[in-house]
Amino acid sequence: MNRPALAPSTILLLTVPPVLWAGNAIVGRLVRDAVPPMTLNLIRWSIALAVLVPLGRAAFRQGSGVLANWRRYAMLGLLGVGLYNSLQYLALQSSTPINVTLVASGIPVWMLLVGRFFYGMPVKRKQVVGAVLSIFGVLVVLCRGDIHQLMQLRLVTGDLTMILATIAWSFYSWMLMQQKDVPALRADWAAFLLAQVGYGVLWSAALSGGEWALQGVQVDWSWPLFAALLYVAIGPAILAMRCWGAGVQRAGPSIAAFFINLTPLFTALLSSAFLGEAPHLYHVLAFGLIVGGIFVSAR
Repeated sequence: MNRPALAPSTILLLTVPPVLWAGNAIVGRLVRDAVPPMTLNLIRWSIALAVLVPLGRAAFRQGSGVLANWRRYAMLGLLGVGLYNSLQYLALQSSTPINVTLVASGIPVWMLLVGRFFYGMPVKRKQVVGAVLSIFGVLVVLCRGDIHQLMQLRLVTGDLTMILATIAWSFYSWMLMQQKDVPALRADWAAFLLAQVGYGVLWSAALSGGEWALQGVQVDWSWPLFAALLYVAIGPAILAMRCWGAGVQRAGPSIAAFFINLTPLFTALLSSAFLGEAPHLYHVLAFGLIVGGIFVSAR
């Protein structure tokens, strides 16, 4: 019996990552002066790798396909671990968490374009309508219910950097749908994620090496920084990637992409919580538009 595309468990799987990624954007902004972006990404995924090694032991077994399919896992590691996260932390050097997650809301559009031109997936009218509704919801968050604030929006270098990150994430999500893995590895989420993270750490190390060569790198170690590293390694990395991978396989990349548009909303709510401000009516309106876009596209 086929599982419905948007069963409650699928909705939960695809909602958890935006919550964790919203926290990741805020934390990345808070520690930007303590650790450089590429180095932050390397430390983050190195911790995640250490956690995954005992959980994903199946990846080391003979016949797991990790070495035989090294090109696939190296590309998944580059797009999902190396590029996307490094570019996001780099974007947070000059942009705000809300702006960065707002730019990421363009992922549904990029996902449709990548699927159409690189994977031969047709774009349906309902998906376009869903994308429009969802993006309107994001714009409501951006302008705080006042269209005049939207007119004053100015893009900075970090916002443009985040566009490159969203394109990388779109290709990563479509690659997850390609059934080219050994079934036993695919069924073991920790081993499957470990196969990607292992190669991803190598890419991150290469990017960090470039950062170290171009500028003197100094990390201001402290207990708050250590706590922040643990959060971004376990929450937005392991838990979010686990949920996202399972959700994408159930609902498909095009539908799953719309859930990413919840990230700016959660980012605004978390930012408001840290500032001691209560949610506003426009948050409710934005949530309704984004969720409406999700269900229209999934019909």
